[in-house]
Amino acid sequence: MNKKVLIISGSPRKGGNSDTLCDHFAAGAAQSGNQVEKIWLGDKQLHFCTGCYSCRNGHCPHNDDAVTIGEKILRADVTVLATPVYFYTMCAQLKTLIDRSVMYYPEIKNNHFYFIMTMADTVTENFTGTIEALKGFAACCENSTVDGMICVPGVYEKGEIDATSFPERAFEMGSGIK
Repeated sequence: MNKKVLIISGSPRKGGNSDTLCDHFAAGAAQSGNQVEKIWLGDKQLHFCTGCYSCRNGHCPHNDDAVTIGEKILRADVTVLATPVYFYTMCAQLKTLIDRSVMYYPEIKNNHFYFIMTMADTVTENFTGTIEALKGFAACCENSTVDGMICVPGVYEKGEIDATSFPERAFEMGSGIK
């Protein structure tokens, strides 16, 4: 049975290191017969959550792409969250989307999460803040699991990821979704 795989690339650089890993993950998942969609947040309009809680009444006052992306997350069996790590946490684009999920996250159930992270720093322990924040989001989604993670230290310049084994690892992780 094929699964609906939604890949959300938070990278502000199209073709950046974490975005490139998303493409490899997508290729692997598609090769295994899954329905794959990748969303690059860099070309989406996302407003910050203002905590107004109008969404409790079924309507968010922001007229942006967060609602449409949220609907796709709700329909996905697998959600991949990808981000470069800045100052020991996820990028602003992905954090904004997660904050906006206040309007739908209680409806996310039985999702299988995968995380992709890259950073310039070479100290792998410095992924901890990002990992914990992403795990915290997944933990708020009923009966959802974190099924895989790719954390790549020491890549900064666009394209540096290509000189590593991680594109192949991302492909293999994606191809493992069945």
